Amino acid sequence: MSDAGRRSGLDGPHGRAQDEASSWGPSIGLLGGAFDPPHHGHLTVAREALAQLALRRLLVVVTADAPHKSIDTPAETRLRLAEIAFAGEVHTEVSRVELDRAGPSYTLDTVRWAADHHGETTFVIGADEFSDFLSWHDPAGVLAAARLAVATRPGFPRSKLDTVLRELDQAERVRFFAIPEIPTSSSEVRQRVMDGTPIDDLVPTEVALEIAALGLYRDAKDVKAVPSD
Repeated sequence: MSDAGRRSGLDGPHGRAQDEASSWGPSIGLLGGAFDPPHHGHLTVAREALAQLALRRLLVVVTADAPHKSIDTPAETRLRLAEIAFAGEVHTEVSRVELDRAGPSYTLDTVRWAADHHGETTFVIGADEFSDFLSWHDPAGVLAAARLAVATRPGFPRSKLDTVLRELDQAERVRFFAIPEIPTSSSEVRQRVMDGTPIDDLVPTEVALEIAALGLYRDAKDVKAVPSD
């Protein structure tokens, strides 16, 4: 077992990371994504992060120019949808920091900004995203600037997460927290809109109304998967 593995609490054939995220000191939380559109799953992750992690508050960071991916919905529109979706959520606010910054929306730049402006930072991601973490732009730099809180859902293979942990020099800065199964995604919402099927069970009512008012996702080109669905 590597030193990183020992520090993170890995054990067993696949390893195990510490799950006591509440043992961390207070921090600012970041929840990033395309939010194209935001759905109930995003809200669940946000609520569970606030409930289980020592967060002073949570910033919802809308991706502007996603590296290596194309997002057809304008960033300002996605920001508006996120503001509607998270309106009224306690200790939560939507940030436009990536929209106001030129160039690709690298997580590294965002977590460094948060650390400079807010101090200790916890970046909240899903298990799918963490399984690809080693392919991110400067993952070591991201982990140096912010702790990672990984939302794990029932049925996701833990071995995929442990494989990533073993490659990290600062694996002790990663924690897992459990969320309920959320059988939805932004791509499913977009597909339903294109098919003319109601989406009220997938997104907040106000988001559904705004999508309809703006005529979003009616074309097939808007259905493809994007980061952080």
